[in-house]
Amino acid sequence: MRELVVDTETTGLDPAAGHRVVELACVELVNHLPTGRSFQTYLNPQRDMPGDAFAVHGLSAEFLADKPVFGSIAAGFLEFIAGDPLVIHNAEFDLKFLNAELDLAGRAALSFTRVVDTLVLARRRFPGAPASLDALCKRFEIDSTHREKHGALLDAELLAQVYIELIGGRQPGLELAAAAVMAGAAAAAGPAPRRAARLPRAHAPSPEELAAHEAFVAALGDAIWRK
Repeated sequence: MRELVVDTETTGLDPAAGHRVVELACVELVNHLPTGRSFQTYLNPQRDMPGDAFAVHGLSAEFLADKPVFGSIAAGFLEFIAGDPLVIHNAEFDLKFLNAELDLAGRAALSFTRVVDTLVLARRRFPGAPASLDALCKRFEIDSTHREKHGALLDAELLAQVYIELIGGRQPGLELAAAAVMAGAAAAAGPAPRRAARLPRAHAPSPEELAAHEAFVAALGDAIWRK
């Protein structure tokens, strides 16, 4: 089963007020395990960057000025996510922005029916407890100390770990699936170099080994070998 963990950074809180996506990232999971494949891009919002948004993610208008606009990456983004489920924290926010950008690019909206909202999962599992990404990382002892500011790719990678814990953590079957994926990759890469042939060891112990064993047994006192 393939899923995409998705996160965005924006210029504000509401696309209806003219705010835009400035970073988009997706992390691929197969059978609830990260594959190492991801999609990430910064985006030119074609507007200024409000100070409160800059304080959250640190992306300035100057930094984003030479980045692509959403319309130029829309096809690549849609190809990467294909028709697979999307895992998003507070999905209403991100999907609202993504669909606004897709509409401006002349693309069809993403359906909420394909989304797994980890905020909803967290509130169901831990009613009344804090459910922010930082709070969930602390609860599941996921290291987020390097998260000084929000970043779509970093947050998607952390959310992937949180999501795995929310649905029950790593299960033995999933570890076997990961081993199968790794074995398939190794097979595709070709056979490993063969080791040089080694002569079989003679099984009879040497006089030195017999003497060492006798000394070891004597040191045990009431050793089973004496009975």
